[in-house]
Amino acid sequence: MLTILAATNNFSKENLVGEGGFGPVYKGKMSDGQEIAVKRLSRTSKQGIQEFMNEVGLVAKFQHRNLVRVLGGCVQGDERMLVYEYMPNRSLDHFIFDPQGGNLLNWRKRYEMIMGIARGLLYLHQDSRLTIIHRDLKTSNILLDDDLLPKISDFGLAHIFEGDLSAIKAKTIVGTYGYMSPEYAVHGLFSPKSDVFSFGVIVLEILSGVKNSRYRSPDHSHNLLGQAWILWKEERPLDFMDINCDIKNMSSELIKCLQIGLLCVQKVPEDRPTMLSVVFMLSNECMTLPEPKLPGFFMEEFVDYNQDHCSNNATTITFLEARD
Repeated sequence: MLTILAATNNFSKENLVGEGGFGPVYKGKMSDGQEIAVKRLSRTSKQGIQEFMNEVGLVAKFQHRNLVRVLGGCVQGDERMLVYEYMPNRSLDHFIFDPQGGNLLNWRKRYEMIMGIARGLLYLHQDSRLTIIHRDLKTSNILLDDDLLPKISDFGLAHIFEGDLSAIKAKTIVGTYGYMSPEYAVHGLFSPKSDVFSFGVIVLEILSGVKNSRYRSPDHSHNLLGQAWILWKEERPLDFMDINCDIKNMSSELIKCLQIGLLCVQKVPEDRPTMLSVVFMLSNECMTLPEPKLPGFFMEEFVDYNQDHCSNNATTITFLEARD
């Protein structure tokens, strides 16, 4: 505890770098010069000891370049803290949704980010020897290192998916609307395919530079997913892309990523690819991809309703039961 206090200058305001559902995040520097990030559980946070211990237990086992590395933790009295490697470039949303930040992300860098997030998610779903569902995958939970390498973070809501179940039902829906899959937002059912849907939303946001929950079509009839679908069906996929992307030289890769993004946000979970398939599609230049169908939650009123009825990054203790 004393080491963390010294590293963060007693949790000074100057060291505060972010605020999430868990609580504030502070930058710190250890006595040996190593920079750290300290997540401090807010006393008013809805995220309780269950989520905290969940994150500690899971993240300590992770070893992947696209997952944020945990360095330690502290539980003392009412204080609960997690110590992570420090990510100097903050989170992905600060880049892709900011005009100045977007200028720094050419298409090659965006493609590397999409691939990195996909590989990190594949590790969670399969390569870690467990099936771990993140349940709150979004751009603000993708942190960036010195080289803008993406790293998935914030595992307080993650759940180990065991057995041969097709889905698990949550009695309380947690996470962030705009990234939630239809089956989870409406029925509380989640599976690895729920993360795939969230990944698809992130891909479309990276391609367009627009946040799904903030997109407004001229006639207010559809959201960002709907816009991607309309332009795809009209054979105008490049009109969806951020102007900062190098459209002329990379059009085939851009179109492929748009198609993959649409495949990931299909309404029916069975129509979405696995993350193994996603990584294979991203890596294979000559592969013929399936034709996407109408995405789930493509209408604007879904986003409007959800934003009014759920706070951003809302978290609560969730009791899980197997689906019959």
